[in-house]
Parts: sequence; structure tokens; C-alpha cells
Amino acid sequence: MEFPRLVAGAARIVRDVGIAEGLAQDALVAALERWPSDGVPDNPGAWLMTTARRRAVDLIRRRETYARKLAEIGRDLPAAVPPEEPADPDAIDDDLLRLVFTACHPVLSAEARTALTLRLLGGLTTAEIARAFLVPEPTVAQRIVRAKRTLATRNIAFEVPGGPDREARLGSVLDVIYLIFNEGYAATAGDDWLRPALCEDALRLARVLSGLMPDEPEVHGLTALLEFQSARAAARTGPDGEPVLLKDQNRARWNRLLIARGVTALGRAEAVSAGAPGPYALQAAIAACHAHALRYEETDWARIATLYGVLAARAPSPVVELNRAVAVSMAEGPAAALPLVDALTGVAALRDYHLLPSVRGDLLARLGRTGEARAEFARAAALTRNERERRMLLRRAEETGA
Repeated sequence: MEFPRLVAGAARIVRDVGIAEGLAQDALVAALERWPSDGVPDNPGAWLMTTARRRAVDLIRRRETYARKLAEIGRDLPAAVPPEEPADPDAIDDDLLRLVFTACHPVLSAEARTALTLRLLGGLTTAEIARAFLVPEPTVAQRIVRAKRTLATRNIAFEVPGGPDREARLGSVLDVIYLIFNEGYAATAGDDWLRPALCEDALRLARVLSGLMPDEPEVHGLTALLEFQSARAAARTGPDGEPVLLKDQNRARWNRLLIARGVTALGRAEAVSAGAPGPYALQAAIAACHAHALRYEETDWARIATLYGVLAARAPSPVVELNRAVAVSMAEGPAAALPLVDALTGVAALRDYHLLPSVRGDLLARLGRTGEARAEFARAAALTRNERERRMLLRRAEETGA
């Protein structure tokens, strides 16, 4: 949970994200060595940050070019002696946000920017990033290594840029925040379906970014989307951590304050938009439809299907088409949606995407084709790497067979 903050704090001192990642790992190793005998400190995060920053300062001092580096970091060196408590997480002057913008520098490819930030900020493994991108794991590993090397050799400043530079990096920054939230919202692997710390970091960064860039509609659109999605968190798992599907969620547990914040952010996106809404604002509008329905049966599926159609035209994606098919199935029936899903079965990017057979299984079950539905749920269970989701899909296969 603390790893991204450690990387960000160390990177502000050493100005090299690769070295900062190593220093963060060193701090965690130090904790493993000392805490069993000394006990866990009252504030583990502050202890880790103190250790990481002190090691960063020691590294700077050991370098032969210390004098030159001292001039470069003169403004930041006093802060290199870390406080006992972490810095205010809501401050605009945020190391995590600096880390995002640095990793999203235009010298890197769009794929490398996102992969690197997910690794450093989200703490995702290479395998998790590969699954999020639907690309081979070695490809992601190469992107991360090359990105670190490029940032180091080009001496990229660790900063939140201003003016045109900030706008140029904005698209990648939004994509990164979105993917980090998604990994927290529905983890690709592991024993837990939710990773709340990732959702909290992503939502906080989105809010900070909306303060930094109040005239950017997509910043507000993304913030609105994450507010709406976060509002459902408490209802998305049962007592034992098992996933709860949307139709079965207790909507009384949805956070009305976050929904209200989402409505406000979506209104800001619409107010500053000069033209048609962007992809994040469209997704936020879809999430708003769910948020406004007090009961599942009151959901305006026809509007959701229409919004997905607009989104598919603005930002074509097989995943968007799959989501549109789900909305069509609810608005017009499973028979209307099944051809849309069948058309996606030949898309290479979705070959190992477990939600494709899961959606197809649901449509087949609603059409009474239980044998085929059972096989699709079983295939989806075999594809997912999340243990909670696998159990749910196997249970659906069993119930469909019964």
C-alpha cells in the first residue's frame, strides 16, 4: 500500500524513478529486518518514508558529483530530511502527482507511459499490467525497463509541468488514473476482488487534477466517473468478500455523498465543454444513470445503450462494444444482444478476456440455452486470475446447470 508513495518521495530527491523504486524496496526490506524485533511502529507509513528518503539522501551524498547535485536539488534538499508524518495527501504539491506526470512524459510512448505509472504508482505487477493491456507479459516488462532507462538518460525533471506541456501529457495521465482505479475496482488477480487503496489513490489524484486543471472537461469527466463508481464500493462485495452483481446490490449502501460529488463533477465537465462530451464524460453519464436508479428495475437501459453507442463512435474499443451489448440486452432483450457478442468472439484482443464468455453465458442462460451457458461460465472461470471472481463464475455455471 505504501510502495507508490515511497517511490514518489524518493524520486523527488534522486530524480530517477528506477533508482527510487530500488530505494523503496530497500525501505521495505529494512522493515522486514527490524520490525520483528523492534515492533511495528505507530505510523508504519511515516517510518517507511523516513527510511526511503534518508537512503535517498545518503545516495546523493555518496556520489562524486555531490556538489553539482546539491545545486540541482537545493530547493528540495531541506525537505529530504523527512518529517515524522507524511505530507498532506490532498496538497496540490503532491509527489504522487509529480510521479504520474513524470512517467507520462512525451519522450515515452503512450503504452510505456501507462505501464510505467501503473508499476510505480499502482504497485501492479508486470502480469497484472499485461492483463489490463491485453498484451503479452514480456512486452510489458520491456516497456517498463526501456521507460526507466529513457527517463534516466534524458534527465527528465520530476515535476508537474505547466502550460502546454501539462496539456500534452494530460491524456496519458487520465488513462493511467483510470486504469489504476479499474485495477482497484475489480482486481485482475489475487484473493481479493477489490483493492480499495488503489481506488482511493486514483480518486484522490483525479480530484487533485481537477483542481489543477479546472478548464479541462475530461478531467472533471474522469473525476465524476470515479466518484460514481466509488459510491458503489460498499455494496459490491458480500460479508466474506465475494462479488455481488449489480442487480443484487443493496443500493441503500451506495454512498450518496460520493454520488452527489459525481453529479457536481459531471456538471462541471458539461459546463466547460466546448463541444461533444469526451469518453470519460460519456462514461460518467452512463454511471450517473445507474446512480440515479433507486432500484435495479428503474435503470434507464435504453439511454445507457445509446450512450455506449456514442462512446463506441468516439473511442472505439471491443470492451466498449461488449458493454454496449450488455446494455442492449437489458433494453431490448438477450436475443438482440447475442449477435453483437458473437461478433466479438473473433477479436484477438478479447481471446483471453474472461468477461466475454461471462457475458455470453448470461445471454445464453436468459435464452434458455443452459448447456451452452454453463460451458461459457466455466470457460470464463478458467480465464480469470481473480480467485473471488473464479468462484462466482463456477457457482453461476453450477446454478445454470441445475
